[in-house]
Amino acid sequence: MTFHHLLLDTDIGSDVDDALALGVLLGSPEQVRVEAVTTVYGDTLLRARLAHRLAAFAGHDLTVVPGAEETLSGKEVWWAGHEGRAFTNLETEPVRDDVPAHRFLADAVLARPGELDIMGIAPQANLARAITHEPGFAPAVRTLYLMGGHFTPDAGPEHNIVSDITAARTVFASGIPTVITGLEITRRVRIGRDGIERIRAAGVYGAALAREIDAWTRFTGEGWSVPHDPITALSMLCPELYGTERGTVTVDDEGRTAFHRDSEGPVRLVVDVDLDAVAEEIVTRIERAGTESAISY
Repeated sequence: MTFHHLLLDTDIGSDVDDALALGVLLGSPEQVRVEAVTTVYGDTLLRARLAHRLAAFAGHDLTVVPGAEETLSGKEVWWAGHEGRAFTNLETEPVRDDVPAHRFLADAVLARPGELDIMGIAPQANLARAITHEPGFAPAVRTLYLMGGHFTPDAGPEHNIVSDITAARTVFASGIPTVITGLEITRRVRIGRDGIERIRAAGVYGAALAREIDAWTRFTGEGWSVPHDPITALSMLCPELYGTERGTVTVDDEGRTAFHRDSEGPVRLVVDVDLDAVAEEIVTRIERAGTESAISY
């Protein structure tokens, strides 16, 4: 079993799937250590404080670094409006604001070349800035796990990519070994009411996470959650549940992604997944994060 030292780059606080992915990671201490979290896209200070609060409920004092608020492409940030409202006094949560997130990412990776994985579950300005400003960064990343893109023929653009096309193009051109999961896979999995209630029952952390789920489902008007980002987390933790193909990815001017098969390409695209097993793993690992909160790194 491969152990992962991970940097998580996230726009936590809007769609609840980022918070669910954090729960999957914190509920997998035998496989992954979350070394730090960076936030991106919009009010990144609020996002950072929320990430620290949620992790604290699960017994973890994470280093969280707020990052790029604006997109590199100049596209306006989409903001749902409910971010952070499920919690009070978020301004008391400590974050590290003495260094830009892209510099933090670059310094961390360069200090341990080939040892750190990165998981990007958001628009990619932080990652693109690290690549651009530090030429040694990309070759030093062990593996990049991304949620992004939509790889069905004639599909429209996906949020993380179209929100910052400039950043996405920089990341895909970097040559970093990458595993990417697109909408055509993630939309096949749902966490229904039973799964949500299992999460809600998982101690203080589960109750806090359920408040985020409730905020998102009220926003969408749907009684379930599509766990885009947790599916990406499990592509790292449970690769045996996934099938991939190797190649490269390009992004057009409208934000649509295309995959080009190439046996030497740096990207492995997820093309198949064990749906039932992945859905159960998501809920089970989040339950563990809540009920085993005494576990510490």
